[in-house]
Amino acid sequence: MNRYNIKNSCHRCHRLTQSPFCVNLGRLWQKKISHSLPHHYHYIITGAGCAGSSLLMRMMREPFFADKKILIIDQSPKTTNDRTWCFWEKQPGIFESIVYHQWEKLNFFSEKYSSTLEIEPYQYKMIRGIDFYSFVKSESAKHSNIEWRYENVKRIETDQGKAIVQLETEKLTADYVFNSILFRDLTTPPSGGRGVLLQHFKGWVIETQQPCFDPSQATFMDFRVSQEHGTTFVYLLPTSTTTALVEYTLFTETVLPKEAYDNALKEYISSFLRIPDYKITHEEFGVLPMTNEKFPLQDGRVVNMGIAGGQMKGSSGYAFQFILKRTEQVIRSIVKTAEPFINRSFTDRKFHLYDRVLLNVLQNKKMKGDDVFARIFQKNPTERVLQFLDNESSLQDDWKIMRSVPGSVFLPAALKELFT
Repeated sequence: MNRYNIKNSCHRCHRLTQSPFCVNLGRLWQKKISHSLPHHYHYIITGAGCAGSSLLMRMMREPFFADKKILIIDQSPKTTNDRTWCFWEKQPGIFESIVYHQWEKLNFFSEKYSSTLEIEPYQYKMIRGIDFYSFVKSESAKHSNIEWRYENVKRIETDQGKAIVQLETEKLTADYVFNSILFRDLTTPPSGGRGVLLQHFKGWVIETQQPCFDPSQATFMDFRVSQEHGTTFVYLLPTSTTTALVEYTLFTETVLPKEAYDNALKEYISSFLRIPDYKITHEEFGVLPMTNEKFPLQDGRVVNMGIAGGQMKGSSGYAFQFILKRTEQVIRSIVKTAEPFINRSFTDRKFHLYDRVLLNVLQNKKMKGDDVFARIFQKNPTERVLQFLDNESSLQDDWKIMRSVPGSVFLPAALKELFT
């Protein structure tokens, strides 16, 4: 007998997860086999970005994983501040200690509607990449069962009941692999003609000599900038009276020339912020896919995480909170059933349809993005909008959001997506 046919040989239940006796038996056998194989781990995490590191953080907080061999593989140590995550939440989360700044009010600007939004009971929070990576590394150093390696992952697959990770020089095995590495370019349209937009952005952290910012308020979206390329807006995230992140963001089919982002940022700082003198202390640039593609949650013993597992909202590019929710579900499943598999819920399918409809409208230029968001924020309480963007709104609230935008535009797009 081996641990991979325990389910078939058990007469007490049809599924391992239905019997506590079988769950415990499977875990004991899994532990025995795992320690007898060279280069074998209970869990391998490939990719130490937001998804991989968030999963590791939850593992470290759960006693179930204290005696499990865990390996994290990334291409290189993350020692630079390569990105900034912003998100909203009601209660302190697992990364509350490294929140760099937070805001209780958000400004929304467009040509047709502008307002300062009260977001209670939410708080809008910022976490810097370098703080995130350093925190996870520091916490993992306290656990002797966790190992880090910096190498290129060539291939991941399932073979003979084990997950296989092929590196440049050797092959590793694990009971399960949690993968967030993208092995293909998601910034080009997938096969079959399904649509994709790109969310691309450039941000500057600027410092001024005189107080110019209100650190209690952030600008969530400012659509007053030119919309000639497509849906375009600016974030303004002040962290002090003299420091702020200014980020120029677009939802379009192609990226812009490098100088276009710089010129747009200069114009915004000059014309809207009216700041003549400032110093740029940090820059960041990124391109994310906004796609209606449905990513596989798992393949054999490989569980997909992050963008690779579809945890980025296709119509907005938000990912941080979706990743945290997914990692929590996975850990709960492992502790309860010894398996990490999560099926898509009705809610998942519902919001995937909503995302497809909005992408259809934006990509086919049936309605301008600034007009869509202005109508939604103008006609709904901010809490309802944030719940909707977080995939947490009820069907009743979904209907109220949908009534904010023209049915003559969105209904045909919805019907097309339903029957595609």
